[in-house]
Amino acid sequence: MRTLDAILKPKSVAVVGATPRKGSIGHELMKSIIQYEYNGKLFPVNPKYEFINSIKAYPTVQSIPDPVDLAIVIVPKESVLTVAEDCGKKGVKGLVVISAGFKEIGGEGAKREEALLELKKKYGFRIVGPNCMGIINAAQDVSLNATFAPITPESGKLAFMSQSGALGVAILQGLHKLNLGLSYFVSVGNKADVSGNDLLEYWGSDEQTQVIALYLESFGDPVRFTELSKRISKKKPIVVVKSGTTAAGARAASSHTGALAGLEIAVDALLHQCGVIRVSTIDEMMDLVFALTKSPLPKGDRICIVTNAGGPGIMTADAVETLGLKMAQLSDKTKARLKKFLPTEASVSNPVDMIASAGPEEYGKTLDHVLGDSGVDMVITGFVPPLMIEPKDVVSRITEVSRRYDKPVLSVLMAEERFYNELPRLIKDAPPFYQFPESPVRVAADMYHYCQWRNRPEGKIETFSVKPNAAEPIICKKRSEGGGFLPPTEVYAILEAYGFPVCKHVLVPKRGDIIEAAEHVGFPLVLKVHGENIIHKSDIGGVVIGIKTAQELRNARRQMEDGCEAAGVLDRVSGFFVQEMVPSGKEVILGMSVDEKFGPLVMFGMGGKYVEILKDITFRVMPVTDVDAKEMVKEIKSYPLLEGVRGEKRVDIEFLVESIQRLAQLVREVRCIKELDINPFILNPDRKDCKVVDARICLDEKQLY
Repeated sequence: MRTLDAILKPKSVAVVGATPRKGSIGHELMKSIIQYEYNGKLFPVNPKYEFINSIKAYPTVQSIPDPVDLAIVIVPKESVLTVAEDCGKKGVKGLVVISAGFKEIGGEGAKREEALLELKKKYGFRIVGPNCMGIINAAQDVSLNATFAPITPESGKLAFMSQSGALGVAILQGLHKLNLGLSYFVSVGNKADVSGNDLLEYWGSDEQTQVIALYLESFGDPVRFTELSKRISKKKPIVVVKSGTTAAGARAASSHTGALAGLEIAVDALLHQCGVIRVSTIDEMMDLVFALTKSPLPKGDRICIVTNAGGPGIMTADAVETLGLKMAQLSDKTKARLKKFLPTEASVSNPVDMIASAGPEEYGKTLDHVLGDSGVDMVITGFVPPLMIEPKDVVSRITEVSRRYDKPVLSVLMAEERFYNELPRLIKDAPPFYQFPESPVRVAADMYHYCQWRNRPEGKIETFSVKPNAAEPIICKKRSEGGGFLPPTEVYAILEAYGFPVCKHVLVPKRGDIIEAAEHVGFPLVLKVHGENIIHKSDIGGVVIGIKTAQELRNARRQMEDGCEAAGVLDRVSGFFVQEMVPSGKEVILGMSVDEKFGPLVMFGMGGKYVEILKDITFRVMPVTDVDAKEMVKEIKSYPLLEGVRGEKRVDIEFLVESIQRLAQLVREVRCIKELDINPFILNPDRKDCKVVDARICLDEKQLY
């Protein structure tokens, strides 16, 4: 990956399309490079001029007498291929193509981009863009600002990639307002060659980069992203803003899992497994990178609030509880120390309310004692400036004390607007500050969850003793028929082969003898309608439970046929499923579907007929480890129900975790499964009472992943 050095750490740069014409991109980009004091050789290229910005210009790249590492290309789209050929013959190692008019416009533009990639293969140079706004390396030994952004970034620890040029400008302006420095900025545009994965790998081993932020509109290679981000996130936080959330799950699906899974579900699952912090907006990203570049990471989730106003303190405490963090319990020793110098009206419990008269001295002493308390992992200070106290003095004191401790201090400052613009430059090492209480709490939660992931065990992929020979003939036969949904008996045979406990069952043809089937299964029992395209059986009266006699069974069948006729699906009914009545328990769903980009997704959640309404579910992208399976179980909102509430016994959670891993093994070994639902999978405290009572498997005729 050091091939990107020619782009990100070039010793010489040619600007092809440089011009003295003010207001043009060629002029503004040249001006940015010069004003940023690039530490290398600069060659303007334009056959119309002998000098540009008092620097000798050249008619072509080949006419430059010195070696050229990087060419910035700012010419009409029709001329880009000619320039690229010129660069290739010169031996240029990297191109940043600012010019638009390529794949993003389709048609001829897409063909032009393909031709550009052919030249890349021919000459071996790397390409950023086309249709981008350039690159920045803010390190002093390079100091290259090859963009036309209207601001001058400071040098810092944050590397940022944007797939959108316009958003890139807005982000640079936001970072400038906060006085947050960059190590690198890259606008990748169409990502014809250099991708987010390439930059991620480069920045992962770059010493001047401590935090990586990405604005993504699409994933190119999720498998490579997974491998890179899992490794890099263990040492550097990666923050992602991923657009396109409203398009999730737009396709029609023939299973619960398929209906619940969509592109954004896959993205969330992938990022979670890789330890990548996903945020929803640019504002949230700014808030988070502000803290990640200026604060140590927390050791735990216990937060203490120190404020001079009750209202903001209460709002902060509410946000702490809402986001699942803990209010720290201050020790008696800490409270006693606070009482010695705070007014009697002050509260020394958490939140610590020092009242409005608190100034720099009170903030300094209080923060010192609170940070020194072993029961505190993070502190959020709140300050509403009264007229008699200068905000800068309070922030200076907070800064001075916070630097003595290896604990994050985040600040809420409800000051005049001008203060937010002045503070980052008045006190450059100040802790991150926010305008409203919810923001630092959200940041604290993201930082804590990231640390949890970083410290979690790697996990392992379990392989159980199964009977693939029992499943293989069924699978091969269905694939030879072109795929599709398997009949229930074959679904159960496959699940049993992979160690799932299934209830006793008999599939009866539409006109078959259900009484004989009932004698085999035994009363009490359950009757279900069966048909390949009938998914929501209960909606049409297609499930009757607790049948105790043969007459009740006949009545249930008759009512079921009437219900199917009324719903207009009687012609789709192929038979009836007679099952044993399983002891009542907690109904969960296990499932999988295939995402075109990300491959198989494994799902777990609370099951039953309301699964698509409640959506209490979680997903993982394959492969799924034992740690992933345990986390999936604990992530759903209804997890306390599985643990047992109001005198109910705990279900066999260990068997549930094992079952998720068994499903993952099935998906791993049978690569033609298109969709799968196990719903409901009834769980009870005793493993022998845990049973699969309904399931669907759809196979494809070819391997899918």
